[in-house]
Amino acid sequence: MAITEEAVKQALAMLKLPDGRDIVSADVIRALSIDGGSVRFVLEVPPKLGPHLEPVRKAAEKIVEDLDGVDNARVLLTAHSELPKTPPKKAPPDLRIGGHPHPAANRAPIAGVKRIIAIASGKGGVGKSTVSSNLAVALARAGVRVGLLDADIYGPSQPRMMGVSARPASPDGKTIIPLKSHGVTMMSIGLMLEEDQAVVWRGPMLMGALQQMLGQVQWGVLDVLLVDLPPGTGDVQLTLSQKAEVTGAIVVSTPQDIALLDVRKALDMFAKTGVPIIGMIENMSTFCCPKCGHEEPLFGHGGARAEAARLGIGFLGEIPLSLDIRVAGDSGKPIALTDRPPGQAYAVITQDLIAKGLV
Repeated sequence: MAITEEAVKQALAMLKLPDGRDIVSADVIRALSIDGGSVRFVLEVPPKLGPHLEPVRKAAEKIVEDLDGVDNARVLLTAHSELPKTPPKKAPPDLRIGGHPHPAANRAPIAGVKRIIAIASGKGGVGKSTVSSNLAVALARAGVRVGLLDADIYGPSQPRMMGVSARPASPDGKTIIPLKSHGVTMMSIGLMLEEDQAVVWRGPMLMGALQQMLGQVQWGVLDVLLVDLPPGTGDVQLTLSQKAEVTGAIVVSTPQDIALLDVRKALDMFAKTGVPIIGMIENMSTFCCPKCGHEEPLFGHGGARAEAARLGIGFLGEIPLSLDIRVAGDSGKPIALTDRPPGQAYAVITQDLIAKGLV
């Protein structure tokens, strides 16, 4: 008989911790996996208990091994360090995460923030972060009080694109004071690290960091907070959708079919998490030769518009493939700061969002 996760947890419910709770209701079981007759999981406990729970680990391993259908079991014991209870005054915020976020019954608003708009893509390389920074700047130029949260934890690019390198201040070690650039209030995990320092975190740490940047940053009064999501449909997207009152999502794609395949997955994710789709943006739509003015659809043209029409969602506009956009982003001065044609493409989308009352 094949072993099931429910059967494993039912058996483990008899095993008690020193405080009297069983290990299932205490929610210390992590990464439970069943591969045929092999069962693996982790017991993640508070640091104070870690040194004393080796007998519990062994007992858990023995209980699972004795179940019908189990050939072997392996149980690991681990404990995360806790945040200091009394951080020094004016210490930089500590982004070490202890514990795990749990699904919230109700999505929580962010104090002072009227709307939250997620900027997403199904795959990387479609220019989602470039679109996010330029939309934020275009909104600020239009008089909108706008914030920009760089939620791409593994690959934060907004500090470079927005021309910001200072470290955020923290008056108490918990509250984080965001930075401002080009009229945009912004925050990024990249501001907490050296530029070439990698973030090597598992899912719970990613989710905890996002919740800290949503809840502990003093965003002030904003008409809209744009959240630059990482590509794909992973932990960060799910945490944002479940924890925050997201007004809607804008999905960025290039015109070619391979990008649109992944866009459908992103749209499906938002549908499953109850986040409305505001519309799609086609990035790198056409290339206009700066010398002769000839337009060439290097990645195709109109694919995102056609897909939006097919799915019955809004189409917000097209952004050209332009060297000016790339150079401006690399220099920390988004093209939307200018009135040049590529910058005007963002201004048109911005005016449409304002006219529809979406920001």
